[in-house]
Amino acid sequence: MILPIGDDNTGRGSTPYVNYILIALNVLVFVLLQGLGTNERFTYAFSTVPQEIVTGRDIGSPVRIVDPLSGATATIDLQPTPVSVYLTLLTSMFMHGGIAHLLGNMLFLWIFGDNVEDDLGHGRYLAFYLVCGVLASLAHVFSTVAFGGNPYIPSLGASGAISGVLGAYLVLHPQRRVQVIMMRVLTEVPAIVAIGLWFLFQLISGLGLLGGGTQVGGVAYAAHIGGFIAGVVLVKLFALGRGRPTRWRTS
Repeated sequence: MILPIGDDNTGRGSTPYVNYILIALNVLVFVLLQGLGTNERFTYAFSTVPQEIVTGRDIGSPVRIVDPLSGATATIDLQPTPVSVYLTLLTSMFMHGGIAHLLGNMLFLWIFGDNVEDDLGHGRYLAFYLVCGVLASLAHVFSTVAFGGNPYIPSLGASGAISGVLGAYLVLHPQRRVQVIMMRVLTEVPAIVAIGLWFLFQLISGLGLLGGGTQVGGVAYAAHIGGFIAGVVLVKLFALGRGRPTRWRTS
């Protein structure tokens, strides 16, 4: 297990206003609109339901799901979505399943997002973040349908977009030092190690689900993998015309 807790911000030349706003929005949505996770009506209305994305039709009624491993059944009280179901690909990015989910995501965004915003510029960083989040959600939808997952289970969280930020950070700053807790020891490792090990865990976990759906333990690994790949592929495109700051040469 490896947990990043900080990184080297030497050479960062701008204040990451967009990153701060994204963190604030995630917190405010969870506290004010999700009621710290108690407002299930709002959460189920604005989370991404793969079946709705595939069909384009809103499902505003309870559905019964069956655990493919245990055979246990449960009912999910899906709520009517007052906007286009396709907009849930965006709204779900700002909601979380619990305090631990929120804090974990915001920690990663706080550590890695500021440098990527500095590289891309404020406007491009916001567009990059949103695009990666949408593509991550679509990756989850695709894998759910392709590998026989339950298409009625909603997904939510900033993990897909943040995975895109991690992919961008890896491309732009592979050797930047990251402070991590590894095997209960506080140490520093290059970003390629910290983020590489994280992605390896996502990949192994995701591949382990191919025989039984796309979501286990409440984690949609396909969204993490899809967002990360989107970040790696797209970051240089979003950086076009920005030049290559001197500080990148040491990354």
